[in-house]
Amino acid sequence: MDPAPNTKIRMFGLLHSARQAKGLPPNAQIYVPPEGRTAHDIAEDLELPFDKIEGVFVNHLVYSLDHMIHAGDQVAFISRGVPGPHRYNLGIHSAGKDSAKD
Repeated sequence: MDPAPNTKIRMFGLLHSARQAKGLPPNAQIYVPPEGRTAHDIAEDLELPFDKIEGVFVNHLVYSLDHMIHAGDQVAFISRGVPGPHRYNLGIHSAGKDSAKD
C-alpha cells in the first residue's frame, strides 16, 4: 500500500499544458519521504519535459532542480518563457542557469 500524499505540486505555463496534453492533471498530490527528494526526481516521476523547466518555486523562493523538496513544502515547477523583467524580479533567471546543466 502506497503512503498517503503529503505534498501538492503545481505546474505553471507550458508544463501545465504539457501535462494536460498527456491526459494528466496539471497539479499533483505526491508522497515525499522524511529525507526528502530532489525536484529533478519529482519532475521525472511527474513526466515533466526537462527542456521546458526553468526552475522550481519552493516555499515562495526559486531554486534549480537539484533542490531538496520535503513533505509539506509548497512546490511549483516553472516553465521556460517567463517574460524578461519578471525573470529577474522572481529570481527565475539565476535558477534557470543552474537548471540548464540538467
